Amino acid sequence: MSETRRKARLEVRQAQAKDVRAIADLVRRAYDDLPAYTHGEIRGQLNNYPDGCFIAKLDGKLVGYCASIRLSQQLALSDHSWDEVTGNGFGSRHNPKGEWLYGYEMCVDPKVRGTRIGRRLYEERRALAERLDLKGIVFGGRMPGYARALRRKTNRAENPQDYLQKVLDGKIHDPVLRFQLANGFEPQGVIAGYLPEDKPSLANAVRMVWRNPYVDSDAPSKHRLPRDVESVRIATCQLQARAVSGFEEFIKQIEYFVDVAADYEADFIVFPELFTLMLLSAEPEELKPAEAIAALSRYTPRIRTALSEMALNYNINIIGGSHPTQMDDGDIHNVAYVCLRDGSIHAQEKIHPTSNEAYWWNIKGGDSIDAIQTDCGPIGVLICYDSEFPELARRLVDEGARIIFVPFCTDSRQGYMRVRYCSAARAIENQCYVVLSGNVGNLPNVANIDIQYAQSCILTPCDFPFARDGIAAEASENVETLTISDVNLADLSWARAEGTVQNLADRRFDLYRIEWDKRVGKISAPIGEDGETSAPVTGPHAGRGG
Repeated sequence: MSETRRKARLEVRQAQAKDVRAIADLVRRAYDDLPAYTHGEIRGQLNNYPDGCFIAKLDGKLVGYCASIRLSQQLALSDHSWDEVTGNGFGSRHNPKGEWLYGYEMCVDPKVRGTRIGRRLYEERRALAERLDLKGIVFGGRMPGYARALRRKTNRAENPQDYLQKVLDGKIHDPVLRFQLANGFEPQGVIAGYLPEDKPSLANAVRMVWRNPYVDSDAPSKHRLPRDVESVRIATCQLQARAVSGFEEFIKQIEYFVDVAADYEADFIVFPELFTLMLLSAEPEELKPAEAIAALSRYTPRIRTALSEMALNYNINIIGGSHPTQMDDGDIHNVAYVCLRDGSIHAQEKIHPTSNEAYWWNIKGGDSIDAIQTDCGPIGVLICYDSEFPELARRLVDEGARIIFVPFCTDSRQGYMRVRYCSAARAIENQCYVVLSGNVGNLPNVANIDIQYAQSCILTPCDFPFARDGIAAEASENVETLTISDVNLADLSWARAEGTVQNLADRRFDLYRIEWDKRVGKISAPIGEDGETSAPVTGPHAGRGG
């Protein structure tokens, strides 16, 4: 053929995990006087309702992003703030049986405005609402000309309602509201205090509504969540401390359990906290704490390589307990290496070292915690003591984690029960699965592994779809064993939407939130529906999360 085919320049599709960094960069370009979203917030948006998040790419560059969730009619059409309705920007208030689609982010690269990217993203939302037979789409539309209109000498707006009416009458031009009106949305009153950071709108927003013409919006909701099956098989290794002659013998012991779990076709296997301490038994004499840490840290590259190769070879995701690691600045951190069966390696540091770790080994705490994307969905890791701090698990679940792994190392029953009871609480309050893995036995010539107590287990929420006592499986106390159980991730979705209690949905977002002082990653102002033209907002909480 003489005619040359040309590749399509514009692509509009569902956002994916690989787009997180580009989305954060886009928001930073669109609002250049504000920081961008944290990557964790964007991961939460995508993980909590992937079907509602869309991107637009022009000539291979990401130039548009919108995020949506499903909400009940009661919440969607009530007065609310942006923080309340979005779960502080994570999209964690998504209700899988909600009758309305709620748009809470629309962002277009300023350099391509005028190419109707925003209209195309709105069309994707509209198609989604129609496909799911939802009653319609709702969002809080900014009114960025309002503050300026209050200062006018002529045609002055008296209040937000008066401003809206003047826009509708054509007496005031507001490009954002005009854009939304042109896209078929109708104003349904003003929401005061919607986004306090939005100074041009003086925190006001217009509730904009599009009603699905194919659905009777006054009819009772028919949306129910089916009891689907999304099975994941988990193996937790209760590992016996034993003397080894060197690294090869240690890895041989670990590979044995990986092999067995893989034979049972497990998707995950988790090892205990500090499971590499038995490597110190290969030293010719007992080392002082500082010497022991230095000796262990030298094994870090080999540990990572060996676990990653096993994950690939045995087709299983490995939660590598934890391993004391010397960081680039010389500090020692307690790190869980998560080696996935696609060959990727992730690291999660322990946030809260115990007083024993800090005193004897000078272990320092990490300063970031995030969900990790796997082929079975997002997961999180809380190393031992971290399970006793509820805000960490809540952050992971806000980012979409449905399974939280807790490698632990406790010497007494009291210490174990602290981890056990707190992990059970995390499973209930976050409606997620929590998996514990601990060490047993002792090594007389190795410091900090004198005695161990463990009863590894797989914990569930407490509701009808789950085991009677909230325990999917548990090991016998203080014996080396592998405990395996199937869990159904779809049961979590059902419980969160239809359960006897719905802890995640019933949080009081108007009263409390989690703020991180350590600004890790990229943070952004979560701005509501802006259309294709908008003025940036500012304020002390413009960067949500942390």
